[in-house]
Amino acid sequence: MQYQKIRLERSFYKTFFSMYIVLVLQNIVTLSVNLADNMMLGGYAEVSLSGVAAVNQIQFVYQQLLAALGDGLVILCSQYWGKRQTGPMKKIASSAMHAGLLICFLLFGLVSLFPYQVMGLFTTDQAIIAEGVRYLRIIRFTYPFFAVTQILLATLRSVEMVKIAFILSVQTFFINCGINFVLIYGRFGAPELGTAGAAIGTLAARIVETAVLICYIAKKEKILHLRPKDYLKTDRLLRRDYLKITMPIAVVQGLWGLNTAMQTVILGHMTSAAIAANSVASTLFLLVKSIPVGAASTTSVLIGKKIGEGDLNMVKNYAVVLQKMFVVIGVISGMLLFGLRGPVLSLYRLSDATREMANAFLLVLCVITVTMSYQMPTNIGIIRGGGSPMFVVKMDLISIWCIVIPLSFFMAFVVKASPVVVVCCLNADQVFKCIPAFLKVNYGSWIKKLTR
Repeated sequence: MQYQKIRLERSFYKTFFSMYIVLVLQNIVTLSVNLADNMMLGGYAEVSLSGVAAVNQIQFVYQQLLAALGDGLVILCSQYWGKRQTGPMKKIASSAMHAGLLICFLLFGLVSLFPYQVMGLFTTDQAIIAEGVRYLRIIRFTYPFFAVTQILLATLRSVEMVKIAFILSVQTFFINCGINFVLIYGRFGAPELGTAGAAIGTLAARIVETAVLICYIAKKEKILHLRPKDYLKTDRLLRRDYLKITMPIAVVQGLWGLNTAMQTVILGHMTSAAIAANSVASTLFLLVKSIPVGAASTTSVLIGKKIGEGDLNMVKNYAVVLQKMFVVIGVISGMLLFGLRGPVLSLYRLSDATREMANAFLLVLCVITVTMSYQMPTNIGIIRGGGSPMFVVKMDLISIWCIVIPLSFFMAFVVKASPVVVVCCLNADQVFKCIPAFLKVNYGSWIKKLTR
């Protein structure tokens, strides 16, 4: 028995890190595209950087909704994968794809009909709005390609296939950066397009990314054997199961994305330097955040699969070990962000006031990274991945919309506190959510079988 336990633990670490490293690298490369865009546009003009930063808040909300659809798919499908039942997984994937495309077309219609009104939510500066609309008119065409890619990658992740996601992210990085370099600045005889050039680079990269992924699935994917006709089939009961899990997650993810966008709204109405400083700081923060995000994604698959296998005692053992790993990951992530902030800031062409503010924001985020690296994978990976998404939903709704947003508005517009204090308030939930997460995992009930 002792030998079997050691063997299982070694198998766990091998499986965890083989997925985790690939997912972290994929997230880092994907976000490096945004970082490269920001650095190139920051070197081109600060007003261009601010315009694109505002549009990216719309993109971020969209990404969060698609991430929720993917997370719901992974939570349910990973348990079916533990039972080696691939038939239901295809029908769940079909329901997820339909939901993703619906959100895509709704957002496309909104930004197409009301581009100036949407931009006006983030800033009152007409120059920034004009640059943002210029970028938005092109970047909206990436929405359907991004939706298809994200749902397909989530489907593959539920059966522990993650390497293709990393390959695609590297490909996207080089295509996007190459086209950006040529079109933003007008290199090699090309026109100097500024923000429009950055949008064209992203669109080209997304089209190629989707095409390569579809070809890979058609020729290389041998577990689910996904085909286009599979997305024409659904199952009423499985769709209901999927939506029951996913809808609360989508609401919270969408509201969390909106909360992040509200950070731009609040800071954008405080000082002219705040929106650019927040763009620089948040882009680097999101890059380092890939480390705990990868841990959460990996944990969700492993926990769900083990529940599907029926080994609930081992699920609890996993949870204990994983929490210790998350603490170590948090300390390393915080130190990494602290070390990167100086070199990355030096790459931007910013005013002294903007640079100082961005540095102050990053110092706050160094601390936030440590606590976030524990609570996020614990809540999302263990608790939500274990079949109890409503606990995380309720906690997020209370913490963000009853505490964080009202407090941040009060400090910004009533107390007139500095942008740095407001950033502390906007991220405070990453600290106090550690307590309920710890109590739920170690003393509460969170393991639930979701399969039929």
